[in-house]
Amino acid sequence: MSTITTDYLIIGAGLAGLSAAKDLQQAGCQVLLIDKGRGLGGRLAGRRIGDATFDHGAQFMTAREARFKATVADWIDAGVAQQWYSSYPGQPNGHPRYRGVPTMTAIAKHLAIGLNIMLCTRVQTIAQEQHGWLASLDNGDTVYASKLLITSPVPQTLELTKSIEIPADMRARLERIQYESCIAVMAVLDGPTAIQAPGAIALEQGPIAWISDNQQKGVSKIPAVTIHGSGEFSAANIDRDRLQVGQQLIDLAAPYLGDARVADYQVHGWRYSKPSIVDPDPGLLLSSDTEMPPLAVAGDAFAGPRFEGAVQSGWAAAKMLINAKN
Repeated sequence: MSTITTDYLIIGAGLAGLSAAKDLQQAGCQVLLIDKGRGLGGRLAGRRIGDATFDHGAQFMTAREARFKATVADWIDAGVAQQWYSSYPGQPNGHPRYRGVPTMTAIAKHLAIGLNIMLCTRVQTIAQEQHGWLASLDNGDTVYASKLLITSPVPQTLELTKSIEIPADMRARLERIQYESCIAVMAVLDGPTAIQAPGAIALEQGPIAWISDNQQKGVSKIPAVTIHGSGEFSAANIDRDRLQVGQQLIDLAAPYLGDARVADYQVHGWRYSKPSIVDPDPGLLLSSDTEMPPLAVAGDAFAGPRFEGAVQSGWAAAKMLINAKN
């Protein structure tokens, strides 16, 4: 057992955590990211089943704000992103949708270059320790940091901070945030789908919210679809047998699969998928006007439930913490 010391500890290596870490490191700060998952990117998730490859979390990103547009352009130059489409068949052009290359996780891996990251490690408790924060890890080690950023889904953040005296108005704002669940089915097919180019369908009603053809998207070498259950369907079925729920969604998706049959499939459940009620600010400095060491929270539940929102929230949190006084 040992104690690691760092200037900044970031809990969560999703888009917000990685984006904040990049800004902090470029400002000359010492940063450590810790994530309980096996891979980077949080809900930027990919998976392989045999020769099939899937994006089964976030499917694309749009770019509206100037700095983020420039960042996406940098990712395209680096070969980790490209434009996917700007409209569905028969619809007017909208904002361009960009995808990761070869999958969405490529963007997270690109952001992570040069960062100090511990994966497969869970932060069990955090406590104030003199002028900083002490985090206890599930491997027996501890981390002492002068400043702390938490980017996990807000219900998990509330659980982690339950023994810390966060100002009542700040805690109330966190408690107002809500998320949709999402059940994601990854199905390998024996032939092409009946989905028109660009290989994506968003449905406004019914148990299915989204279907994407990973082969048309350029993600998979062989026919493979990702099916996302709607928020309502997913919440009602998140604790049921995953394969049964997955088969139910496959059956409902039959009209979009054409003559293709499912050769194999896997199911993943996102309990905290897309925020449905967000905080109006891009992040919160929970230690503001308190005696606590600097403590901030960030994520797509703050700047809006989109890829771009998560990145902007990370940038905002990094700036808050740099300016926060110990």
